[in-house]
Amino acid sequence: MQTAEQIRLSAEEFLAWEETQAEKHEFVAGEVFAMTDARQDHVIVSLNLASALKQHLRGTPCRTYIADMKLQVEAADAFFYPDVMVSCHPEDRLAKHYLSHPKLIVEVLSDSTADYDRGGKFVAYRKLDSLQEYLIVDVDNRRVECFRRTNQQDWLLHDYIGEVDCELSSLSLTLPMAEIFEDIAAV
Repeated sequence: MQTAEQIRLSAEEFLAWEETQAEKHEFVAGEVFAMTDARQDHVIVSLNLASALKQHLRGTPCRTYIADMKLQVEAADAFFYPDVMVSCHPEDRLAKHYLSHPKLIVEVLSDSTADYDRGGKFVAYRKLDSLQEYLIVDVDNRRVECFRRTNQQDWLLHDYIGEVDCELSSLSLTLPMAEIFEDIAAV
């Protein structure tokens, strides 16, 4: 993540400022960070997941959102752009500019954000009471790390690699890894 000219803003100032920007920015505790461009594999995997989730959730109160929808994590004073997220919360269905109650968040790793997606961003995401699963997708290694919230509010890692199916218990969905990585050239 790159800081955008070391701008320090309140959350309200950030939302107003970002509406005037050509590029997307994330916001954490007063700091603004410019988003980097995604490579083709990143976009394909994000689309594969979003398509499968949308298809599975058709006819339910849940909706699938892609990278252009902001997520507010109020407890972290932050706004992010997850690659994919699902919300079933009625307030989010009425939201115009950002969601606040996702059930599932997916981040597809890139070289520049991998450490942050696993570290600081996940720390912020864990503050969302609604969040039940967090997927980190490693395209290069054909791996999906699914962090699932337990009844004791701990986070349990389910590591999917190879030909196994990825289980998303929060949505009662099993996704074949081949579907997640469809159209990605073999390494």
